[in-house]
Amino acid sequence: MKKVIIIGYGPAGITAAIYLKRNNINPLVIGKDFGALEGYDGLVENFYGVGDPLSGVELIKRGVKQAKDLGIEVVTDSVIALKTIEDHFEVVTEKGKFESKSVLLATGKTRQTLNRPGFVKYRGKGISMCAVCDGYFYRKKKIAIIGCGAYMLHELEYLNRMSSDVTIFTDGHELDAEVKNKVVKDKIKKFVGTDKITHIETNGGLYEVDGVFVALGVPSSVEFASQLGVIVEKGNLVVDEHYQTNIPGLFAAGDIIGGKLQIAKAVYDGMNAADAIYDYVVKK
Repeated sequence: MKKVIIIGYGPAGITAAIYLKRNNINPLVIGKDFGALEGYDGLVENFYGVGDPLSGVELIKRGVKQAKDLGIEVVTDSVIALKTIEDHFEVVTEKGKFESKSVLLATGKTRQTLNRPGFVKYRGKGISMCAVCDGYFYRKKKIAIIGCGAYMLHELEYLNRMSSDVTIFTDGHELDAEVKNKVVKDKIKKFVGTDKITHIETNGGLYEVDGVFVALGVPSSVEFASQLGVIVEKGNLVVDEHYQTNIPGLFAAGDIIGGKLQIAKAVYDGMNAADAIYDYVVKK
């Protein structure tokens, strides 16, 4: 079992890993993409030591290389779930499972949604981003889940316990898995309803629904935290002065805790979170 698992290898996650390593704590870092910096069209020019402008992706690659050069274990994989098991955590990825005494969430706020008519209008009014959080309210009702990957399948497993009427909408993508559920592969055109969502309209028809769950790509730190009962305010994870959430051993740093969405701030968070995690792990 690991002492620390860091989810996300952006500035906050890698900085925390480096500081922990220098304190003789060997963390495991798991990351899949480059977070908000991957979608940044400009160049990084305002960060200390960066004389020549470089892309956000290149900055992340340099950070990951720096961690690996120090002997830090970095795994490229998609984390699809985070669970508590007695006195430790289980991190579930597409390829395996890992256990640790503590976890640092540093994945940023990137979350894949749907840019279709009605999505924003009915989000929170029948459209949910978390099956574990809201699935109970739709037990024995008509449920739709949107997605086609490992994260969707993980959420589907829970929803199938809530209802025997769960339909998968792949939004035009192929589903590379065998499921017992009805599958609609048509492209979604829009979400329809009155005060709350009532139907999903695709290129092939109109489908009645009571609730819709979106499970595209991989979940962000908010989704992980919400499933465990972490306090979330205005889209940010609430942490104390030690960067710890209300769940003992679960820490967060970077964009996900709010404040200035800047690389410098993420690095600062990572450093402080590493100190707090060190104290937690040593004392536990």
